[in-house]
Amino acid sequence: MQATGKKVEVIEFFMYHCPVCNALEPGFENWIRQQGDRITVRRVHFPYTGPNDPEAHLYLTLEALGKVDQMHAKIFKAVHVDRIRLNKDEAIIEWVANNGIDRATFLNAWNSFGVSTKLRQLAKITAAYGIDSAPALIIDGRYVTSPATVGTKFAPRDRAALFDATLQVATALVDKAAQSK
Repeated sequence: MQATGKKVEVIEFFMYHCPVCNALEPGFENWIRQQGDRITVRRVHFPYTGPNDPEAHLYLTLEALGKVDQMHAKIFKAVHVDRIRLNKDEAIIEWVANNGIDRATFLNAWNSFGVSTKLRQLAKITAAYGIDSAPALIIDGRYVTSPATVGTKFAPRDRAALFDATLQVATALVDKAAQSK
């Protein structure tokens, strides 16, 4: 599943309720900016509870509406700072409607064939990349790194060092993938 073209594709597998994903996110956002035009990023919400995972459904609906940039950080904040449980359909729909997205517009996308199809395909995507937890980064369809992998290999002194090391490994893998483009 190697990406084609001049840019290196980076796929981030994440989950909104995951504390490690939440902690990694600000550094990952900075890393994306530092990489500039040499990468393209695709996010995939890991379907933690299976083929109807509510958080994955939320992410795919926001993606269909073009609202990920507007809502992504707000969702992490709602879950990890405000302690709002967005793990049930009703709670998600209510929260989204209270945070600037028209309920009817959201529900149309939420119930759409396209979003439903993508939701059902998530298990195949995670299996194809061999992903069984999040966060994880796939570089150019060929390389995988994650805080869990980096932590077992390098034993960084704290979380900040672990995340820095993970993104350094990601940079090295992007460099390696870019050489073959």
